[in-house]
Amino acid sequence: MSTGLIDVHAHWLPASLFRLPAGSPFGGMRDQDGELFLGNLPLSIRTEAMSDVNAIIADMDAHGIALRALSPPPFAFAVSSSSEDYINEYNASLSKVVAESSGRLAGLGLTRLDDISAAQQQIRDISKVGVLAGVAIPPILREQSLDTGVLRAILRSAAEHRLAVLVHPMQLPRPEWSSYYLANLIGNPVETATAVASGILGGVLEELPDLRICFVHGGGCAPALLGRWAHAWRARADVRAASSSDPRDLFSSAYFDTVTHDRETLHLLASHAGEDRILCGTDYPFDMAEADLTAFVDNSGLDRAALQRNGAAFLGVGPRTAEPR
Repeated sequence: MSTGLIDVHAHWLPASLFRLPAGSPFGGMRDQDGELFLGNLPLSIRTEAMSDVNAIIADMDAHGIALRALSPPPFAFAVSSSSEDYINEYNASLSKVVAESSGRLAGLGLTRLDDISAAQQQIRDISKVGVLAGVAIPPILREQSLDTGVLRAILRSAAEHRLAVLVHPMQLPRPEWSSYYLANLIGNPVETATAVASGILGGVLEELPDLRICFVHGGGCAPALLGRWAHAWRARADVRAASSSDPRDLFSSAYFDTVTHDRETLHLLASHAGEDRILCGTDYPFDMAEADLTAFVDNSGLDRAALQRNGAAFLGVGPRTAEPR
């Protein structure tokens, strides 16, 4: 088996879709002198890093990554009811990129987020085509999380059709997080932890034991809160009303990526989830990405072969044989 790593958390958006879906709260993306902007906000990303497959492969080769799963940047999530054309165009473009990558790329596409039956049909369509490994979804949608509404329906359909699900925060703004990049530094971990808690305490992970779901950024602040959730589940009837299993037991039924930026935090995550539930992730090409995945993995004492097996299991691709060129 190849020793190249499997990166399950990386983003790609073709330039033809920089307009973003209808109703996007962030406006469109644009290139300015080779740099990527979200509206008037500079993203500190070279445009080619987001949109050029050759640049993505070159980054993989430079950092010992055998397989990279591409998903949309979170501001491309289609949250409105008039985004079906955008979703279909993205998924078709991603499928083409994956099919032409000689096994170097996998894909986690978009799905409808505005209507349960439409979302279920989208999942069926993705499964029927059979090129994409799964879908990416937000952790919070219209003040709901994974335990209710369209997000729970997507998880049920994904489990039924054996598709992987990547849960990625949208960096939702709040007034108290308007400075110091706190919408990312605090907001993203809190969004993700909300989804983990909703999936556990809401009975979703208990209902869907075969669901392949990954919470990025190391599960956000969930690993540090798990003991609190378990205590409350034992102490309060309302906390355990939707799940009959201790949160500590359900935590290890999900996957989590390595994007923690801290060895000790990653060790805490692995102690709760188990090393067979840890996946390599980079968050490429954003400024919060783990630039040298191999060095971070090795310095953290993680086993490369185990990480590779975990990544292949999550993506449903079987043992890897591809080597970085």
